[in-house]
Amino acid sequence: MVFISFSPIFGVKLNPNVMHKYLLSFLVVLSCVGASSQEISQWRGPNRDGIYNETGLLKSWPQTGPELLWHFDGLGAGHASAAVTKNKVYTCGTDGTNGFVIALSLEGKMIWKTEYGKEWFESWEGVRTTPLVVDDKLYIVSSYGKLICLDAQKGTILWSVGLFEDYDGQNIVWGITENLLVDEDKLFCTPGGKDANVIALNKNTGKLIWKSKGIGEKSAYCSPALIKLPNKHIFVTMMESHIIGIDAADGKLLWTHEQPNQYSVHANTPLYHDGFLYCVSGYGKGGVMLKLSDDGNNITEVWRNTSLDNRIGGVVLFDGKIYGSGDLSRKWVCLDWKTGKELFSSTFLKNGNIIFADGILYCYDEGGYVALVETIAEGFKEISRFKVPFGEKQHWAHLVIADKKLYVRHGSSLMVYSLGAK
Repeated sequence: MVFISFSPIFGVKLNPNVMHKYLLSFLVVLSCVGASSQEISQWRGPNRDGIYNETGLLKSWPQTGPELLWHFDGLGAGHASAAVTKNKVYTCGTDGTNGFVIALSLEGKMIWKTEYGKEWFESWEGVRTTPLVVDDKLYIVSSYGKLICLDAQKGTILWSVGLFEDYDGQNIVWGITENLLVDEDKLFCTPGGKDANVIALNKNTGKLIWKSKGIGEKSAYCSPALIKLPNKHIFVTMMESHIIGIDAADGKLLWTHEQPNQYSVHANTPLYHDGFLYCVSGYGKGGVMLKLSDDGNNITEVWRNTSLDNRIGGVVLFDGKIYGSGDLSRKWVCLDWKTGKELFSSTFLKNGNIIFADGILYCYDEGGYVALVETIAEGFKEISRFKVPFGEKQHWAHLVIADKKLYVRHGSSLMVYSLGAK
C-alpha cells in the first residue's frame, strides 16, 4: 500500500479535483512500473544476445583464475547453463536416465530437485537446455519433447505438454534442443511438426494460443529470438534448411530465407540489431545478414560470410563488430557488422562459446579454458585465462554472468567465481 500526502509543499495548495487528477496519474505510473518489473532469467542473458549488463568487474585475473566461491557437483551428464535470479540459481541435470531441474541458493546449497522424465543418452548424453525463469514459474523442454512448467519456489510441476503426443512434433538426430522464449503471456516452442511447426502456449496454463505450419520443416536445435518492432513482435528461428519469421501475435508466417547446412544443425540464436538480422551456422555454412523492412513483413539478403561458421557457441555484437569462433575454420573471428568482411582472426583458443560484459569478451573453449579477452584494432588480446577444475566430458555449456559472478558448467559440476573488482 502506498500512502500519498498532498500537504502544502513550497506553499502550494491543491484543490480536491486537482488532487484527484494527480493521484490518478501517479497510480497509472505505478501500475506501469509494476507491469514492467517482470523478472526473467533466460538463455544468453537479458536479450538472448550474450551481452550481460554488469559493471565493476575485474579487468584481469590471477594465474589460477578469479576466486572460486563455490561449486556444486552431482549434476550428472548435461550441457545446461545456469539461470540466475535475485535469490536462486537453477540448472538441469540427469540422474540415471531421467532429467531433473535443481534450485540452489546463491551460496550453492540445494533447495529443491524435481525429476521430469527421460533424457538423452543415445549420443552426447545429458540434458540439453537451460531453464527459463519468469517470475515464479520455470520452463524447460526435454530432448524427448516434454515441455514442463514448474513452480520456481517449490519445484512442483504445474503442467506439462507433450510436443510429440499432444502436437505432431518430430524428434531430431541428437534430441530436441531449444531454450524456450516468452513474450507477454505467450510461451513459444518449436515442435517441428507439419501442422504444429511452431506453437504459442499460455505461459500460465499451457493451453494453446496459436499454432503455425511454418514451412513444415523439423526443428534444428535453434533457440529462437524475438524482434520487437513498433508495430509487431516477430518470432525468429532456424529450421532444417530455412530461417523463418512469424508474427508473435497470431502465428502468421511472414517470411523465410534459405540456410541449409550438412547436418541440419542451426543451434545459434539469431541476432537482431537496428533493422538487421544475423544468423550463423556451422559445418562450413557461415552466416547471413538480412535486412528487415520497416514493417517486418519482408527481408533482403545483404551479405554472407563463411569464415565465421559458428556451430554451437553463439556470437556477440559489440561496437559494430561480430565476435565468435568458427567450426570448420578452427579460429576465432571478428567480422564487420555492416559488410561481413573479416577484420581479424586468431587461434589463441580452441572453438568455444562467447559472452560479453563490462567492455571485455569472455571465451570458454572446448579444451576447458576460460579466457578474458580484450579487442583491439590488431586483433584479440588475451588478458587472463584459467582451466576449469571440475566436471567432465564436453565443455559446451555457455557462460553466465550475474551479480558480478561467473557461472561455469562442465558436465556434472557448476562452478561460481567472483568477478567483482576489489
